[in-house]
Amino acid sequence: MASGESWNDLEIAATVADYMKMLPLHLTGQHYNKSAHRRALMEQLDGRSEGAIELKHQNISAVLRDLHCIWIPGYKPRGNYQTSLARYVEEWINTHPEFDQASQAAVEQPAIVPSDVDYHRLVVEPPVISHKAQESPATYAPTRQASKRDYVAREARNTALGNAGELLVMHYEEFRLRQAGKTTLAERIEHVSTTQGDGLGYDILSFDASGQERFIEVKTTAFAMETPFFASRNEVSFSSEAHDQFHLYRLFEFRRSPKLFTLAGRIDDYCELDPVSYVCHFR
Repeated sequence: MASGESWNDLEIAATVADYMKMLPLHLTGQHYNKSAHRRALMEQLDGRSEGAIELKHQNISAVLRDLHCIWIPGYKPRGNYQTSLARYVEEWINTHPEFDQASQAAVEQPAIVPSDVDYHRLVVEPPVISHKAQESPATYAPTRQASKRDYVAREARNTALGNAGELLVMHYEEFRLRQAGKTTLAERIEHVSTTQGDGLGYDILSFDASGQERFIEVKTTAFAMETPFFASRNEVSFSSEAHDQFHLYRLFEFRRSPKLFTLAGRIDDYCELDPVSYVCHFR
């Protein structure tokens, strides 16, 4: 089979089924081996390469993203997928209640600040921000049943997870400033969303090594780096007004091995904003 040929229904069904065997394991924190799954899947397909299967898994992640569901980290969402693939994915999750059970449990699970974080290794590079035209939006319209899921929004309402993320950033900021020899500044860090309320447009008041105030908005997810997040109209507005001092701190994979990347300036400089709900997708 030529690698460029369109995937037929049997190939799509087998690939979706394989991905969906891994996803509940990921959501429930159980071990699985992506490479072993991929090799086993190759035996069911007629001449598809590992690279082709990898791309199809990324397409499935994009479908799940567009259905506001969680996907497998490592399979970065790749758009421009077949409508037939989206139908298979939606049909699968609509007929397998364990998917919703595992998803709901994963996004609603409480969280606490990990005690063994290596702050020297916490910060990673942010996703590549593209200022080019975005991929064409999917033309697939999910059913009403699928549109009610929105596990990204459910996780955003997980207060325990949000609070734990903010506390971890508080610890990291103290570490960062003490490492820079700025003990006095480290002692002045303030968790303003707790001390002054959540209407300021940011969560934490910290400082640059120069002493300039740093306004930090923390967004936490237990899932992949590229997981969309919600920003309030007030946060978006404040990031524009105080763009020289505003920093978005994005924590991801929080429960497994927390990692953090930061972005400075206006939120709409690096995110596409839904004009109604401000769901933020990295460019």
